[in-house]
Amino acid sequence: MVLASLLPALLSAQERPLTPEQQEKQRAANAECFSCHSAEGLKAPPKEGLDLKKLRGLLQHPETFYQADHQKLLCTKCHNEGYDEHPHAADARESTSTCTDCHSKKANLIEAQFEKSVHADLADKITCPTCHDPHLMRVASKQADPARIVAQDNRVCLGCHDSDEQFAKFAPEKKQRPPIDDLHAWLPNTRLHWKAVRCVECHTPEVAAGDMLSHQILAKDKAEKDCLTCHSASSTLKTRLYRHLVKEEQQRLGFANSVILATSYVPGATRHPLLDTLVLGAFAAMLLGLLAHGLGRVLTRGKHRPEEEKSTEKKAEPRDGDNGQNGDHHG
Repeated sequence: MVLASLLPALLSAQERPLTPEQQEKQRAANAECFSCHSAEGLKAPPKEGLDLKKLRGLLQHPETFYQADHQKLLCTKCHNEGYDEHPHAADARESTSTCTDCHSKKANLIEAQFEKSVHADLADKITCPTCHDPHLMRVASKQADPARIVAQDNRVCLGCHDSDEQFAKFAPEKKQRPPIDDLHAWLPNTRLHWKAVRCVECHTPEVAAGDMLSHQILAKDKAEKDCLTCHSASSTLKTRLYRHLVKEEQQRLGFANSVILATSYVPGATRHPLLDTLVLGAFAAMLLGLLAHGLGRVLTRGKHRPEEEKSTEKKAEPRDGDNGQNGDHHG
């Protein structure tokens, strides 16, 4: 009970910026861990007797970690019991803190959604860190660039669904990875879409604006396939990929969803009423011009024809004196 009452205070403390002194102390403590668990540590092990083969699979990148959501935490916040000695205790991983130790409220909501997910049957293999590596991930609301959000999140999905090796780690025995490009053959420029929007835009149910995206991953037969869901003035991208930037929406220069236009061109979603009117007006004027020209040709055709026939007959009549001259010539 005491721990539960302290959790909100601990979490709010994580949101507060560290003072320079706190940051220096934290990084000095974490540096001891990174001295082994980094590429530099593998090249020049600071301790003798390390299992380098095992260590190779446990490397982290300090630069990346200090950009991630848990950058303010000590390594020992999660890796606590069994990690004090070197080498670490054989069962140390079993005592590592779990995500629910800090994020219990979110976890309850996510678990209910996950139970309806296409991945529900893999609950014994898929855990939070499987998709959300705490050493790497940065929550979308803290990233200003949608392209970085897409790259981070799609790396999770495509990391398994576009890799035979990774897919085999989680899929039921003998199940072959479906050809992902064939499954998305209906989607034009599929790979370009995966660079511009996340898989979860189509493979999760829509939620209310401001709510966390659902962890109920939809199967291919239930996923969104209506292009207008994104490619329209009421694009759901506003409540999905761009939901953290919508507050900056100013309808700049009269464009709809200008916050989307600032980073991407999404036909149908970033329209401009005045430009639409001008283009339609120009097209209508062109059609009217063609119709007027055709109608004019039809109406004046009857008037020009008699004059053309008279002109033709006049040219065909022999001139005076032609017969006499011809007769004298032949005579």
